[in-house]
Amino acid sequence: MDLFRWFGWPFRHSPVEDGEPDADPRSEEDDIATDDDSEATRDRSVPTRDEFFTPMARFQGEFTPENLAFDANLQEFAQRVAYLCGLETAGKLSPDEAHSRIRDLYEQLARTKKGLGIGEPEA
Repeated sequence: MDLFRWFGWPFRHSPVEDGEPDADPRSEEDDIATDDDSEATRDRSVPTRDEFFTPMARFQGEFTPENLAFDANLQEFAQRVAYLCGLETAGKLSPDEAHSRIRDLYEQLARTKKGLGIGEPEA
C-alpha cells in the first residue's frame, strides 16, 4: 500500500507504478498544484503544500461561529505542539524551551476560549 494513500491523501496515479519506467509521470494534461495556480483551475484531489503539512479536520460539533473559530484555533494549537515535540525529540529544542513554548501556546488558546465565551454559562 502506498504510504500517502494510507494517510488518506488522494495523489494522482503514476504510469511508472504500472511497470512503465519510460513513461513520463507528468504530462501536459496534469493539473499539478503550484503557488501560481488559481483556485478555479487547480485540481482539488491533489492537496496544496499548506493542506499537506497542516491538515484540518472538518468541524463535527454544534455549529456556532464561536465554536467554529475555537475548533480552528484548537487544531492549530495541536499542530504547533506536534511540531515542537518533534523539534524537542530531534534535539533542536531543549526540553525547557519546548515546555515554555507549549505553555505559551496553551495560555494563548485559553485566552481565545475565554474571549470567545466558550464553556461559560449563558445568562
